[in-house]
Amino acid sequence: MDAMKVLILGAGVVGVTSAYYLARAGHEVQVVDRQAGAGLETSFANAGQVSFGYSSPWAGPGIPLKAIKWMFQQNSPLVIRPRMDPLQWSWLLQMLKNCTEAAYRTNKSRMVRVADYSRGALADLRAETGIEYDQRERGTLQLFRTQAQLDHVGDDLRVLRQYEVPFEVLDRAACVAREPALARVREKFVGGLYLPQDETGDAHLFTQRLAAICEGLGVTFRYGTTIEGLQTEGGAISGVRTGAGLLTADRYLLALGSYSPQLLAPLGLSIPVYPVKGYSLTMPVVDDAAAPASTVMDETYKIAITRLGDRIRVGGTAEIAGYDLRLHEERRRTLLHSVQDLYPQGGDPERALFWCGLRPMTPDGTPIIGGTKYPNLFLNTGHGTLGWTMSCGSGRLAADLVAGNRPNIEHEDLAMARYAA
Repeated sequence: MDAMKVLILGAGVVGVTSAYYLARAGHEVQVVDRQAGAGLETSFANAGQVSFGYSSPWAGPGIPLKAIKWMFQQNSPLVIRPRMDPLQWSWLLQMLKNCTEAAYRTNKSRMVRVADYSRGALADLRAETGIEYDQRERGTLQLFRTQAQLDHVGDDLRVLRQYEVPFEVLDRAACVAREPALARVREKFVGGLYLPQDETGDAHLFTQRLAAICEGLGVTFRYGTTIEGLQTEGGAISGVRTGAGLLTADRYLLALGSYSPQLLAPLGLSIPVYPVKGYSLTMPVVDDAAAPASTVMDETYKIAITRLGDRIRVGGTAEIAGYDLRLHEERRRTLLHSVQDLYPQGGDPERALFWCGLRPMTPDGTPIIGGTKYPNLFLNTGHGTLGWTMSCGSGRLAADLVAGNRPNIEHEDLAMARYAA
């Protein structure tokens, strides 16, 4: 297809990767974001794990019962703050409907497909650009504190085998061999699931440096520009109303994460993306031998402990509370409990930076990538906790769809049309 003008809304990791692939294909790309730079919202201080093999929906068999138990757990991975918001309750109901074995298998297979595609895309991008972002390619260790957790990995293993994703089920000694610092607390866990193709990296650093590469390819970034609404004419998008005036293009790509539904609603488009707040702590490493080597996923608390250069990033918890960005001290205590329990001498909690961001979650866990009823409007949103993991694959897929090219993976079941039923 001939070169076209594309306007991307959102300069997080998903929007910037989309810009890279479109610009590389020769299109004229402009990116709009209200922040002062790239990657300053959800991409700023996420857990740092690039978890191609760990890509799983939150909704699954047994989750409703677990959620009830979590309500009474001191360091609960889940907090629901009820609001007078019908969207919150509708989203929770849809999530509950996905808590079946059949839905879990379908959703997991979709997510692994996108994640595996993203693994190859990220490797290619690194080779093409030489980008550095405190990355390590040493896998993820999903750590099980109880035998019951270890005994219930069967469904995940079946999907991993289906998509030929390498894995190893490890006993306690093998976990210590992968993460030597865990030898100091070996009595606290029974085994783990190791995913060797997983990586770690600073999503904010990646996004900022890729944005600079994009500028070298001719991409224009309009930072500090509020997005007020989409304008339509003749059944198509005719422009985007912004604080800098009306911006027009041939095609438009929406990558606004949790704020995507608000922009789509006036057009009669409804997508079940809801903000789920996640928290992180970032602390300096004080003892290299006592710090994580890569990423350890503490299955009990659903917390990722990741090594990013000379820092430890601790990320997790899910708080369903709308667009509230207040920092709650009890969430900080939960993160600290996990990292100090497993890596008590690794980092300095007194110098930890506490942060939160809104993950754009769908009730089935799968992102929404594809077209809409408006022929020149496309979506790349709803990645939940896996925006960093899926960013390159999602960006490459979205760029192909926007440009009218045939994508390299199956994609029809990723579009918003899957919710029509």
